[in-house]
Amino acid sequence: MATASVPRPKPEAPGHQPYISASQSPAELTIRAVALGAILGIVFAASSVYLALKIGLTVSASIPIAVLAVAFFSTLGKSTILENNIVQTTGSAGESIAAGIVFTLPAILLLGYDLTVGKVAIVAVVGGVLGILLMIPLRRALIVKEHGRLPYPEGTACAEVLIAGEKGGLQARRLFQAFGIAFAYKFLMAGLRGWREYPGWTSRTYQGASISAEVSPELMGVGYIIGPRIAGYLFAGGFLAYMVLIPAIKLFGSGLTEPIFAEPKLIGDMSPSEVRAHFVFYIGAGAVATAGIIALVRAIPTIVSAFRSGFDDLRGSLGEGASRLRTDVDLPIWITPVGAVALALVLTLLPQLAVNLLGAVLIVIFGFFFVVVSSRITGEIGVSANPVSGMTIAALIGTAAIFLVIGWTGVDHRVGAITIAGVIAVSAANAGATSQDLKTGYLVGATPRRQQIAILVGAVTSALAIGWTIALLNTTYTTIVPERHSGVTLSAGAPGADERSVTTLGETMRHDGEEWEVVRVNLPTGGVQPGKYLVDPATKEVAYLVDPGIGGRIREIDGRPITKLDSPKATIMALVTDGILTQRLPWGLVLIGVCLTLAIELMGLQSLPIAVGVYLPISTSASMFAGGIIRWMVERRRSGGGESIAQVESGPGVLFSSGLIAGGAIAGVTIAGIAAALVARADAAQVPAAEYLAHVVGLQEKLGVFAQSDLVSLAAFAGLGFVLYRIASR
Repeated sequence: MATASVPRPKPEAPGHQPYISASQSPAELTIRAVALGAILGIVFAASSVYLALKIGLTVSASIPIAVLAVAFFSTLGKSTILENNIVQTTGSAGESIAAGIVFTLPAILLLGYDLTVGKVAIVAVVGGVLGILLMIPLRRALIVKEHGRLPYPEGTACAEVLIAGEKGGLQARRLFQAFGIAFAYKFLMAGLRGWREYPGWTSRTYQGASISAEVSPELMGVGYIIGPRIAGYLFAGGFLAYMVLIPAIKLFGSGLTEPIFAEPKLIGDMSPSEVRAHFVFYIGAGAVATAGIIALVRAIPTIVSAFRSGFDDLRGSLGEGASRLRTDVDLPIWITPVGAVALALVLTLLPQLAVNLLGAVLIVIFGFFFVVVSSRITGEIGVSANPVSGMTIAALIGTAAIFLVIGWTGVDHRVGAITIAGVIAVSAANAGATSQDLKTGYLVGATPRRQQIAILVGAVTSALAIGWTIALLNTTYTTIVPERHSGVTLSAGAPGADERSVTTLGETMRHDGEEWEVVRVNLPTGGVQPGKYLVDPATKEVAYLVDPGIGGRIREIDGRPITKLDSPKATIMALVTDGILTQRLPWGLVLIGVCLTLAIELMGLQSLPIAVGVYLPISTSASMFAGGIIRWMVERRRSGGGESIAQVESGPGVLFSSGLIAGGAIAGVTIAGIAAALVARADAAQVPAAEYLAHVVGLQEKLGVFAQSDLVSLAAFAGLGFVLYRIASR
């Protein structure tokens, strides 16, 4: 495009030459690129939801999607590097939006409310689009002007991967191999019950001590990618919880003759999993919340400089004449303020979200602040280390404190506070990912406006998949458990009860051949913990607990393990909101977690991964630790190789691990989908929906003792680890 008739733009990054120059205009925002990116974004969004619900972590999807783009287009015909960049730009939105959603909105389930697909989709779309819009005026300030000072590690690595793919230097087949192996492994294990998913050991002499492992491929893949140090910290936290805290609680509490909080059993009668659910759960939550706040406080100097520099550069950028170079054309600047206000107002018009005008104002203020902070921090330390959960906790504390001051302390105000935090979390997470994508585009010579359009498409398409996946997983793993409380009636306005304690939902549910009234307990009442319950319509006495699949507290029935998704970050959000607005928490346990984190910090260790390990089941952290050990063994064997970022990030080990994560997670979602489709037949056969397929196929019965053996289970997991080691060592 001719530029002689316009003022020459001020040089903003001297010496920078993108891989594709501004004078060239190869194919870029094509229908096939956007469509492939949207499809891959949906797949990785679903897998990220599953992963975040299990372990509270996600891994960057940009590089695997970039590798897959090169591989797909090489079979369909030649593509340009800018088309491949559009694929990864469109697809990467799914992972970041999934992280923001899963870190917050499942808290609504934990408080006993329903979480619909529509509600999730609206928050995901609004937050995702808001993060993108607020990044439009920041691109030139952070990506262009700060080139050479802000490395944006994932964005830089992704650009190198795309360039390497242009030169034919990728091994995409590793992703496909790992995906197939992980999918088959997970489906045979968790879907058909071919071998035990949770081999474990419980001590008979050291009361309360136990250890187990969830031998899933996605956890091994995550452990390999995060490396031995972080994986070791996570396992150390789990070891502390299961081999120290739980035995200590059993030791000192086994002689008690009365509950010390509102737990339904005496400590002496509890299993290790029940002690974790009623006590260590709160200790871990206090530890994680404190560690997240410490991470945010530690980043305050960076946050202040980021906000000041970003705002100063933004003012300078807005005052300059617009360049007509293809590589420097953004969406119109007016879209940012108009779009942000419109999105915030949309939330106020939807009553099911419980966001009022004040909430909309808080979203815009907190959203803009944390988008600037997130974009700057990811430029320095990358997406994986971006303290989005700490920012969200800070925004949630601020929102809940404002609600408390003005008297909005009703139980339903909790939903509004969490929804506000959800939008902010999604916008901050997506802004960080968008920054990395724009950095990749800057290096390869993409058109910013076309990238921004692609990210908007990816945000909207991925949002729909995220809502469906959360609803599917929660429905599949929800269990209806008998629970009796003699003499305790649950009805709105029951004598002697806090008027906020019980909400009658005005609906019924059929279970076990009878119709039951559905009520929600908002505050502990007569020994009944918060949650959703089925009560006798006549007597109003509790008959069943409807335990959600996400964050549910029932982990075993009659000694048989029950699959649940912990959603650790959302649990923290629920505790923070509930603690501030209702002021009803076992603060003694929470403060133990707070002091535990402070002690870890005084030791000079990273408190956040250790605190997360305390909260997570040890079965989760043990499997990730196994992946970290494999990474350590590979690095020792390959030490001194002098590999570049692109070689490491697109190497066989990382690519194979990415495939394990995607294959295992998608298998988990597939199993949940099959269970949801067969739920009526499962109810008729009186078999849990998640186990009905295995019941019909009968593989477990055919294999007999082998399917129940811990050694067989561990051998299968070790075999998978050996395959990863051999491939990563090449």
